[in-house]
Amino acid sequence: QVQLVESGGGSVQPGGSLRLSCTTSGSIFNRSTMGWYRQAPGKRRELVATITKASTTNYADSVKGRFTISRDNAKNTVYLQMNSLKPEDTAVYYCNANFGLVSEYDYWGQGTQVTVYS
Repeated sequence: QVQLVESGGGSVQPGGSLRLSCTTSGSIFNRSTMGWYRQAPGKRRELVATITKASTTNYADSVKGRFTISRDNAKNTVYLQMNSLKPEDTAVYYCNANFGLVSEYDYWGQGTQVTVYS
């Protein structure tokens, strides 16, 4: 069974920083585009950032310049460094691993809560 284990969520004040981590097995990590998504209460899950095996990154417009996604292939871990956090960043953040000819292999972590409070 594929597991993605997330850590690093928490509560911060606006302007603060958090770093999320997500680890999975090497057999999954090494073939996957890794991503972070988030879901706020009453809203749909949305893309935050992705990083390919070649470390090409993609960001939602709402987080560009504030969040940085990176991957450590030796540790099978993807990170999301979140700076200048805003209350609207409050959500459950989910790690995703995706690969396949038509991206048919799609795995999710359990989610980690990020709360930015005034």
